[in-house]
Amino acid sequence: MIVIGLTGGIGSGKSTVSDRFVDCGAILIDADQIVKELQQPGQIVYSEMVKHFGSDILNQDATLDRQAIAEVVFNDKGSLKKLNEIVHPPVNREIRRRIRGQADSKNLLVLDIPLLVEGIIAGGPPRYIVSGILVVDTPPEISVQRLVEYRGFTEEDARSRIKAQVSREKRLEVADFVIDNAVALNDLEPQITLAFDWAMNLPETDPTPEPPEH
Repeated sequence: MIVIGLTGGIGSGKSTVSDRFVDCGAILIDADQIVKELQQPGQIVYSEMVKHFGSDILNQDATLDRQAIAEVVFNDKGSLKKLNEIVHPPVNREIRRRIRGQADSKNLLVLDIPLLVEGIIAGGPPRYIVSGILVVDTPPEISVQRLVEYRGFTEEDARSRIKAQVSREKRLEVADFVIDNAVALNDLEPQITLAFDWAMNLPETDPTPEPPEH
């Protein structure tokens, strides 16, 4: 198997790229989707979040109110740090489990981790569990425009989310391949084709063992 890390800031168009990779035969391991699965009522991440942040982060049906959570953590670095401490370890274990499940295959795995660069900077595992890192790069002003136009964000909220993430420059520093998504969709497609060819020619990735429980 070959595993690549895919990342990009919010509003970068990363999902468009990952969808096209899947169309080409890759297997997607989506960290955000895993987070959502582990945040369902009855799951450990859900329980720990409610324990720490209280019932104000819940909807009437007891599911997590993601907007309420965002309003807390994106305006308070301490709360964001605590949320990451709750979420990241179990998500990391599940990501590794899914990678190990493909260890004997010839598949290309796309590991979509929005905070991949943050993990590398903090000394975490992403760099050595992938054979290469693909960054979808978009100027912040274009990301703001897309978030407002297509996802219903207010401009203030969009800028706050972008500011809370690692800088564009830091992402580019760790990139092995960059897709420029400050372009029209028609101009994006040839870049995706080149990126897919690059990924398929990377060395095979050795699966890492499951991290210990804390």
